[in-house]
Amino acid sequence: MGSKHLVKTAMTNAKYIGRFAPSPTGTLHFGSLVCALASFLDARHQSGRWLLRIEDIDPPREIAGSTTTILRQLSDHGLSWDGEILYQSTRTEAYREAIAALQSADIAYNCDCPRQRLTALGGIYDGHCRQRKVIEKPAIRLQVPTESGARESEATIRFDDLIMGHYIQNLCSEIGDFIIQRRDLLFSYQLAVAVDDQFQNISHIIRGVDLIYSTPRQIYLQKCLTSLSGDKPPTLTYGHLPMAINAEGQKLSKQNHAAALEVGKESQNLWLALQWLGQQPPDQLKNEPINRILDWAIDNWSISRISKQLSIPAPDQY
Repeated sequence: MGSKHLVKTAMTNAKYIGRFAPSPTGTLHFGSLVCALASFLDARHQSGRWLLRIEDIDPPREIAGSTTTILRQLSDHGLSWDGEILYQSTRTEAYREAIAALQSADIAYNCDCPRQRLTALGGIYDGHCRQRKVIEKPAIRLQVPTESGARESEATIRFDDLIMGHYIQNLCSEIGDFIIQRRDLLFSYQLAVAVDDQFQNISHIIRGVDLIYSTPRQIYLQKCLTSLSGDKPPTLTYGHLPMAINAEGQKLSKQNHAAALEVGKESQNLWLALQWLGQQPPDQLKNEPINRILDWAIDNWSISRISKQLSIPAPDQY
């Protein structure tokens, strides 16, 4: 268990498994707190499990000590996780096996297109390397269905988001064949997330709306992998939260120098996060212990109260 802090518990709903999956590229800030809190509350309100995954598969971007700080920050805010932490750095063999299966099925291929060519394509890959024999230092791409092929209907991915509503993306016209392993042999975010969500039997994903554009790729990857293994494709429920932005209209992020959550202000942080999430916490909760705040929040959680705007300003102090 991730924290000694206790909140109300109930019989576990085995059908609900949520997760929070930070990358160790810096400390948690207000934007990451609202994502963690919303995911945690949605799981606990439905008596589900809440897992913690550390997405540590991009060493050049990682900052030493970040994981330890993130775990402390979550615990300090009473956000206790279930079971053992899954570190993606321990999952490389599973990612290799997934890529090998996709290559054996001839739906993944090597690509050596230079950055200049990719830039000229405007972000939508044209399948140039599909029929080429690329050997030296390739990236690996997943082939998506073409709009004129036999699998044309599979190119369009649709899902009903709990917050943002119905979402549609055509992988062929909007994305193109996408990277699942980079030239430097690091695995892509899309591949690792799809493999691990399936491995952990995740049922619900509550995260920031900046990731909604990636969701169809992950859905398609899971369909491909389960069809090869003979498993039933997972049915995932998604909810994408508005982005918390600063006074300049930028997303709160480590890249934009968002301030770390201040130690000693956990109750204030939680109350402000609940307010930002539209939960209307009573004023008298502001200075209550974190267990009282979380107990109220679990009992009164309503995902329907969250704004459908793409971005919302963070409180002034953040």
